[in-house]
Amino acid sequence: GMFISAIHNMGLVTLTHTPSPMGFLGEILGRGEHEKAMLLMPVGYPADGAEVPNLQRKALDEISDFIE
Repeated sequence: GMFISAIHNMGLVTLTHTPSPMGFLGEILGRGEHEKAMLLMPVGYPADGAEVPNLQRKALDEISDFIE
């Protein structure tokens, strides 16, 4: 979270992405078999006029049932 926040505070944008399978990345970068990527974080400048949607999470009681 802190790394992503720091990127955003610099005026850049990013997201975490975990493609499956990830083996292609090791081949592209010429890494050994013992080195495995866990995730990708593309970083760049947002497009002009780009906006972050105002998404709201559902309340916990809307998505769960509690049984006592």
